[in-house]
Formats: sequence, C-alpha cells, structure tokens
Amino acid sequence: MPESKNPAKEHFLAWDKEYAHLKWGGPAPIRDVLACIPVGARVLDAGSGGGRYLGELAGHYAAVGVDVSLIALGKSREQLARCGKSAGHLGASVHLLPFKKASFEGILCYGVLQHLFQEERETAVLEFRRVLVDGGTVFFEAFGTEDMRCGGEPAKYGEGNSEGSPEENTFFRQNGIIYHYFTKEELVPLFEGFEILELKDVIKEKVFRGEVYRRHMVRGIFRKT
Repeated sequence: MPESKNPAKEHFLAWDKEYAHLKWGGPAPIRDVLACIPVGARVLDAGSGGGRYLGELAGHYAAVGVDVSLIALGKSREQLARCGKSAGHLGASVHLLPFKKASFEGILCYGVLQHLFQEERETAVLEFRRVLVDGGTVFFEAFGTEDMRCGGEPAKYGEGNSEGSPEENTFFRQNGIIYHYFTKEELVPLFEGFEILELKDVIKEKVFRGEVYRRHMVRGIFRKT
C-alpha cells in the first residue's frame, strides 16, 4: 500500500519547481522598514525568495534571507552579486528559524504567511517573537479575502488531501502551493503580544471590458512588547 502524501510537507517542496521558471521581477520597495529601523541594524527577510526585498535591505542593513527553496536562494545570491551587494542566505522555513533569541531588530515578511497552514502561521509568528529583540518590528503583507483570486480547492492540513478539515479561506493550486487569504481581524490574535502600529486593507480595482477586478492586500506593522 503506498504511503499517504503529506501536503503539509509537499507545499514547501513545491517552491523549488516554482522558482525554477520564475524570472527576476526587479527590486521591491522597503519604505516602511527604512522609516522604522535604523540603518545598520540586523534585519531578517523571512521568506526572501529571489531577493527582491533582500537586495534592497542589503543596501542599508545587516540583512539575512531565509527561504525553503534552495533554487530561490541561489538566484538571490546571483542577483545580489550582480548588484555588488551581499547578504546572508539560509535554507529554512519561517516557522523553524535557525537563529538565536533576540537576533534581529526587524523582520520583513511580505507574501509569505499566506502560503502556510494555520498551525505553521502561528508557529512562524512565535518564531518571529523569539528572534526579535524587545521593541523589534515585524513588517507584514499578504493577500486579503476580497481579492479576486480568493477561491479554489479547499486546502486540508494533515495526512493526505482527503483527511482533516478544510481551513477557512485556504486553497490549493495546481502547482502544489497553498494560498491563504487574510482578514485584518484574524491578524490581531495571530500577533498577540505585539503592539499594532499599523493594520490596514489595501484594495485596488481595475475595470477591464466592463468587469471589475479587485486586488486586496492586508498590511501590518507589529512591534514586540
């Protein structure tokens, strides 16, 4: 009898395949980080991917990126080297960070927790709290429930897709990656023990051939108390 598959592991493995064909999307802005974290501080890019944010962080901070995809980390190293920048790169999941307590002043986590199951999201935030100094800051962004892409095959956490209960607003894609769509309200208990400096919906709409297409992101800035 074949072994049952565990999507809780497979959705991490899917990222190497995803990054094998993804192209460099250019640098991404880090305005919120620059406004809150002093230059030269230690900053973690939690789920750094191909280095779009990490490259910008490396120009101002002692930056380290972690990602589950070794292919993504390799591309990130190459891109930073082309730009004459350097940063640490480590293969790890954001819910199992290989760092000592109080290692960073800031953590950037954009577009990452949306690809984790609830238990993993909760563990990741506990890890953020552990590796942050007192007063350290998490910069968060993820998909919101009003996004036009919200929907699909319900994702279940457990041994095999047919077992366990579907997680609310969490879906599998054909590439094996999961997508969770957040509400602002669920972030309050998720970041319990943090001071909420900012928590907002960012909604953009575009009309194409009479149809309204909506993009919804939830953004937050949370300070460890």
